[in-house]
Amino acid sequence: MTGSWTGTPRRAAPEPLEGPVVGTITGGTIIWFALFLLQLPFYGWFSDHGHTWWIWTCLAGGGLGLIGIWYVRGRDAAIKRAAATAADQSNHANGTDSAGHPDGTR
Repeated sequence: MTGSWTGTPRRAAPEPLEGPVVGTITGGTIIWFALFLLQLPFYGWFSDHGHTWWIWTCLAGGGLGLIGIWYVRGRDAAIKRAAATAADQSNHANGTDSAGHPDGTR
């Protein structure tokens, strides 16, 4: 099977990298809001030179970052719930409780 225009064979896409997504998005959001606040005292200069969009871009980045934080926190919680459910089902299939003890014993 060939690729679109390169003529090279297609390969399966690599698995996505999982990292500290919540921390990364939170850090980026803080940076956007900090840039917004740092530029506010210079609003007059930005306005005189036609660059007020820089300020509003930073505010938009911070606002979208808040949506991103909400999204990745929910995603992270869903991944953890799914992993806990899978582990719980696996333990019940093996005859152990969630702590790894045989069912009914402690």
